[in-house]
Amino acid sequence: GLQLLSEFGDEATSAANPGATTIHIEGPSESPTHQPGLPRGSGGEEDDELLGNDDSDKTELLAGQKKSSPFWTFEYYQTFFDVDTYQVFDRIKGSVLPIPGKNFVRLYIRSNPDLYGPFWICATLVFAIAISGNLSNFLIHLGEKTYHYVPEFRKVSIAATIIYAYAWLVPLALWGFLMWRNSKVVNIVSYSFLETVCVYGYSLFIYIPTAVLWIIPQKAVRWILVVIALGISGSVLAMTFWPAVREDNRRIALATIVTIVLLHTLLSVGCLFSFLFLECGSFGHGIYCRKAE
Repeated sequence: GLQLLSEFGDEATSAANPGATTIHIEGPSESPTHQPGLPRGSGGEEDDELLGNDDSDKTELLAGQKKSSPFWTFEYYQTFFDVDTYQVFDRIKGSVLPIPGKNFVRLYIRSNPDLYGPFWICATLVFAIAISGNLSNFLIHLGEKTYHYVPEFRKVSIAATIIYAYAWLVPLALWGFLMWRNSKVVNIVSYSFLETVCVYGYSLFIYIPTAVLWIIPQKAVRWILVVIALGISGSVLAMTFWPAVREDNRRIALATIVTIVLLHTLLSVGCLFSFLFLECGSFGHGIYCRKAE
């Protein structure tokens, strides 16, 4: 009844004063109704957000719309290093603390693959091996009157050759093999060459603190550190590339993963031998150097 009187009063006021402004106050019961939306925060949506499926698809579409520069220009290569510090640290954290069952490329790389992180991780690893090897050599002979410390940085080229060759040639071979298999078997997951290099580069970060801890002159400790680093980085590679080959022939898929892990094992041993070569000057002294008699 009050609402009818209010409306009647408004109409009467408007008729009496055409230029007057009428203010209509709604009651609490007249608040606009909203359409009930779909519940958010479901488990499926969280998984999609964690995997980056929706975002990565949008990113790929947007990337395809970007105007690319010719490969001989500086702008073309500048895009490979266009990454911020937060992204680099986030990818390093993901390579050191892999999430079981989650894809490293979809979680961290696909939105913006880069070469900045892999390049500096490889360079830092080379210098970590070189500095740790020279420091260990100095500590072993510390106190000897006839010992004269001479830095062996000229031998750094061995470690640099091993690490950079592995970080570029192995991803190139793997990417070519996956492209060849994709032409024969339709796989759900496929990676670009840049994404493959990015995964390998970030997987090497765990070897930097490992190389620093190799200063400890204990055979068992050094091999335990190698096994731990190999287990962490190898699991990142295996969990990342398994989805790309699991639709293939079972033997070929398993052989591919085994080959990836074996090559990574050779890298781990090669890094340790490079450290020993810097520490001892040769590989004939065992895991830690002893003064020749």
